[in-house]
This record gives sequence, C-alpha cells and structure tokens, in this order.
Amino acid sequence: MDIYKWYRLSRWLYLHHVPVIPGMIKALIRILWGGVIPYQAEIGTGTVLGYQALGIVIHKRCIIGSNCHISQNVTLGGTSGIYEVPVLGDNVSVGAGANIIGPVHVGNNVVIGAGAVVLKDVPDNCIAVGVPARIIEKEPKE
Repeated sequence: MDIYKWYRLSRWLYLHHVPVIPGMIKALIRILWGGVIPYQAEIGTGTVLGYQALGIVIHKRCIIGSNCHISQNVTLGGTSGIYEVPVLGDNVSVGAGANIIGPVHVGNNVVIGAGAVVLKDVPDNCIAVGVPARIIEKEPKE
C-alpha cells in the first residue's frame, strides 16, 4: 500500500468538499501505520514517505515540495504560540528521526541528516546535521 496514494485521495476529497471521508482516511493511516498525514497539508507529487509513513508526523499547515523523501519517525511541526510551520522546497531528503520545528523554510535540494533538529532556515543546496542542525556543506558535490 502506498500511503501517498491514500493521502492524495483524502486531499482530493477534502478539496472537493466531501465531508467525513478525508478524516476517516487520516484516522486509518494513524491506526495502521502510526503516522499523522493530514489531508490539509500540501505535499508535492513524487514525494516518498519512508516505511509507509511509520511514525511520521506532519503538521496540517505544512507545505512539502515535489520529489521529497521523508524517512520514518520524522516530525514536521509547529511550536506553541507561533502560527507558521515548516515549508520544504523541492528535492529535500529528510533522514530518519529528524525534527523540523517552527517557522522554518528549507530550500531546494537540501539533505537533512538523521536525528537532526532543524530550528532555523536552511538555504538551497545544503546539507544540515546535528542538534541543533548546522550547515556542514553548501552546494553538495555531484
């Protein structure tokens, strides 16, 4: 089963004002795979949710670009009292167990290391690792 397809179905139903069913799909994903993939979030095409979204928590206002890879146990969430939530660009790879918290903008072609805690913006073409995350390489070698 591809969680992304379940998400796309619930998102389509939500955008077409079909009541109840999007919430049921969200609950099904939560029960079966332990992830929170809200239909309100904008997740771009080609995005892969690792291990069927096992343990992934995405805030409902998050925006995720196209062709991203989000590994298991990743949290993309807000902080108390701040309305803004993470925005990920295109071609972003987020390692297992990473947390991207608060009003953070992650640029295009970025790699977030496993277990990293991202609290500040990350520009395009960078690698960020650590707690708190810091940029270790700009413009990764091809």
